[in-house]
Amino acid sequence: MTKEKNTSSQEDLSLNQTQPHQINAPNFQDTGVNLEPPFVNQYGVKIGDSLYASANSPLENWTKETDPSIMSGDQWVHPTNDIGWNTTENRELIESKRKPQAAPFMHPTKDVSQGTD
Repeated sequence: MTKEKNTSSQEDLSLNQTQPHQINAPNFQDTGVNLEPPFVNQYGVKIGDSLYASANSPLENWTKETDPSIMSGDQWVHPTNDIGWNTTENRELIESKRKPQAAPFMHPTKDVSQGTD
């Protein structure tokens, strides 16, 4: 028996608008916000792939001459696959956009609890 290499794409790590590989990531499903695919920034670094290491990254090629300011700016932040979404405040922010699921506990047009108290 030979071992087969996993050749599946690392491009899409999401499942139903969630990121199951990040335990505290919010669920974007039914929020009106769609998970965006990874992108390559001006330095040739793929942002948003959850692999966090790139041969082109200044972090992987740091020297005394490297200016830390090159690591600042929007080109280093992915809009939906960023560690900042894993904070309680940001999870609540995105998940508050989801409509509450009333069913199966509520009838859509009748208040069945009326007069029971």
